[in-house]
Amino acid sequence: MRQVYVDSCIVIYLLEAPPEIREAVRDALRPWEGQPAQVYVSALTRLECRVRPLRENSLELLAAYDRFFGSRDLRRCRLTSAVYDLATDLRAEHGIKTPDALHLAAALDSGCSEFWTNDLRLPTTLGERIRIRVLPG
Repeated sequence: MRQVYVDSCIVIYLLEAPPEIREAVRDALRPWEGQPAQVYVSALTRLECRVRPLRENSLELLAAYDRFFGSRDLRRCRLTSAVYDLATDLRAEHGIKTPDALHLAAALDSGCSEFWTNDLRLPTTLGERIRIRVLPG
């Protein structure tokens, strides 16, 4: 099974993007070479996704995010001290922003094989530790 950590932007694509982008992300999550995708998120993902609906008092969109994050099909990465330490190392080594470093560290700590984002500023490789995939693309 492919273990895929989805950055906040990917979750936003799934719920808010135009239909062609939503479908592209859904297609990417479908089984590939017989391997279904197990989707991972963290509390940071949830926080980042819920900010705009709360700010704009969009209760319908907020409820959609709450349903998504309440799904039993999602795996939740814990943001432990070890994850923060790894994020610190990634931030120092690659010069990435703190939230990005935390997302990547959570994915690595949880054993994810892929990290999906739309952020072209992230390193394209972290050695052989994880595959970074930029969507849509």
